[in-house]
Amino acid sequence: MTAAGDGSRDPSARVYVPDFLTELFRNPLEPGYAAATARRKQAPPSRWRRVLFGPVSLVVLATIGLLLAVAYRETVAEEPSRAKARAGLIAEIKRREAETDRLTDRADQLREEVGRERDAALSGSQAYRLRNLEAGTGLGRVRGDGVVVRLADAPADKNTVTGADAGPSRVLYSDLQKVANDLWAAGAEAVAINGQRLTATSTIRSAGEAILVDYRPVTSPYEVTAIGPGSMRNRFDDSRAAALMREVARTTGLSFGVKKAGGLTLPAAPQPRLRYAVPSVSPSPSPSGSKAAGTSSSGPSRSGTSPSPSGGVR
Repeated sequence: MTAAGDGSRDPSARVYVPDFLTELFRNPLEPGYAAATARRKQAPPSRWRRVLFGPVSLVVLATIGLLLAVAYRETVAEEPSRAKARAGLIAEIKRREAETDRLTDRADQLREEVGRERDAALSGSQAYRLRNLEAGTGLGRVRGDGVVVRLADAPADKNTVTGADAGPSRVLYSDLQKVANDLWAAGAEAVAINGQRLTATSTIRSAGEAILVDYRPVTSPYEVTAIGPGSMRNRFDDSRAAALMREVARTTGLSFGVKKAGGLTLPAAPQPRLRYAVPSVSPSPSPSGSKAAGTSSSGPSRSGTSPSPSGGVR
């Protein structure tokens, strides 16, 4: 280092420049503020500014305090109404659910009465064939031995550091779809999810964070019950869905288990709402005998599954 006041500097001398944190702690005040403070000391504000600044500051502080007090009072005053409205909505939901369950039970009773009357009106062979058709299509109650697949969300406080590649630690609607499809492929004759019987037209979808089976919500834990042959358990264990869910359970803490069960009873699915096709009005033929340019065909559109909601697959 060179001596102070010396205009020349030794080229071989090292200059130690403080790092940013050292400079920040050494000079915490920004140079612009320091310069403004120095100017204020040299030229203090006039007397009228000092006299005016005090009352204006008090008025501003009083106004801000008044606004905060009014906002707090309004928030506190509206809280009971919000709580009351929320309690009313919860009570209404429970009332509607109870009403739905009561109507469902009543519909099942009426269905059984109709079945008994129908069996009495038909011959024995016809009634037996009809009952077999109902069991196969999901419109009749069935009993038998089978398999129960249980899935449950991971605990909320589960540390899922290693589960980034396996997907979320909650059961997705696509997980239930995969399990149900592979149970069918393993030889299942009847499948139900949390007591909701699946048919050829059943849907397993998501609405927000809820999972809907035929538009009825199901919650964790999920039990997929299937009735089928004795080999169904081993065949399902070798399926892709079982392998995927075992890996997800290992990495995220999600619960997954498969067990054999005897004497299972699956309820009948609700009666479908049948819709019948009707012929459309034939358009008047064009003079050239061909369709006008730009018009689309009146036939049915190409069928296919609707696109899955985002975040529904692993």
